[in-house]
Amino acid sequence: MSAAGTKTFAAVDLGASSGRVMTGRVGPDTLRLTETHRFPNRPVHLSEGLRWDILGLYGGVLDGLRAAGPVDSLGIDSWAVDYGLLAADGSLLGNPVHYRDRRTEGVAEQVWATVPPDDLYRATGIQYAPFNTLYQLVAAQGTPQLTAARHLLLIPDLIAYWLTGELGTELTNASTTQLINAHTGDWNRPLADRLGIDLALFAPLRRPGDPAGTLLPAVQERTGLPGPVPVTAVGSHDTASAVAAVPAGRRERFAYLCTGTWSLAGLELDAPVTTGASRAANFTNELGIDGTVRFLRNIMGLWLLQECMRTWELTDVTPLLADAARMPALRYVVDAAAPEFLAPGDMPGRIAAACRGIGGPVPRTPGEITRCVLDSLALAHRRAIREAQHLADREVDVVHLVGGGARNALLCQLTADACGVPVVAGPAEAAALGNVLVQARAHGLPGDLASTRELIARTQPLTRYEPSGDPTAWEAAARRTEDARPLPA
Repeated sequence: MSAAGTKTFAAVDLGASSGRVMTGRVGPDTLRLTETHRFPNRPVHLSEGLRWDILGLYGGVLDGLRAAGPVDSLGIDSWAVDYGLLAADGSLLGNPVHYRDRRTEGVAEQVWATVPPDDLYRATGIQYAPFNTLYQLVAAQGTPQLTAARHLLLIPDLIAYWLTGELGTELTNASTTQLINAHTGDWNRPLADRLGIDLALFAPLRRPGDPAGTLLPAVQERTGLPGPVPVTAVGSHDTASAVAAVPAGRRERFAYLCTGTWSLAGLELDAPVTTGASRAANFTNELGIDGTVRFLRNIMGLWLLQECMRTWELTDVTPLLADAARMPALRYVVDAAAPEFLAPGDMPGRIAAACRGIGGPVPRTPGEITRCVLDSLALAHRRAIREAQHLADREVDVVHLVGGGARNALLCQLTADACGVPVVAGPAEAAALGNVLVQARAHGLPGDLASTRELIARTQPLTRYEPSGDPTAWEAAARRTEDARPLPA
């Protein structure tokens, strides 16, 4: 099915705004990625709240696999924290709740009354976010669905179950639930017991590279794939796969930025950092490929611009970026990590209100608001990367910016200017590439994580941005936004 010395792998890569199926041809000096099918991911507003259209996503996956043609394996990655509940017979108990749903409002305070924030952070290493799976499960306690549930599957594991009929929980994504011990990489049973969370709902843990089953005959028939087709566990949290695809050299001291709907900014470490200072700075310790730790902070990311464009009923970002490039630098800035930007709604209005709230000028036009978003994201990237270096006692010489934001030349240049170090942008489809390369390693491609990164650097287009401009202007702008809200004690 592939040329001599190469194999073909399908990457199912589900993002918060779209899904895609990509095929990757991989050999010792070959890495070619092709998009076979892309489909929208549109959350649905119901009377009971915000839900994922998981059946529509699954249909898109099947269509994509049919378009992919024969493959040696397939792997699945998606966004984190959300899950589906299954009855004893394996049937789905309702559409999965969207992490932006309001059901977790006020739940953190309930949890902290039982497990103080310091104890929770030392136990799990996971930053506070109101939508963490732990808070979602506490919010769901006593509901008919959770009472009836016999299995809980995170989103990529749910898709894998429908494809194979086999249950499993992939570790990199499980680490985002805030129920994994950051030091042992296993479930934190004492914590779950204190909060009344039944860990028996979760299927056994898998690690990237583990087998995850074989396509069911009915799935093979629907997709037209000749079998047997193995499904391979990858870094099923899309950020884990994206970080695996960072094209860093073996001796580079690098930070990474995984950009898209979210910006994830941080370092790759050998061990978690669970100090009080790290908790106060709201850094997380998620598990990565080959036992690594993704020490990072979540930033709202291009969600801010996506929501503005939805309000403006615009679909082409190119004119907005051209207009933004003509705007004065750093005139309008906000704290891009502020919680008021989390929910869907009138994003331009909320950005204007935030500018007004810090006593600055207020952007009015789409170009001004777009420039505000990009300058503010660059400032948030700067702050996160500088704080990560301080907390982990590690210096960096370069920032690798991967994901969809790598296509945004203005954002890349502003990030280099703000951080004061070069930014290497690309690959844009990092999650899919990381997905493919973990499969390739599991199916005979020799080499360690550093070798796969070297393959990406040799075969994928990358763009380097050198810092420019006046660093004191960025320092002044940072002081305007770095009065971040403290975490509750």
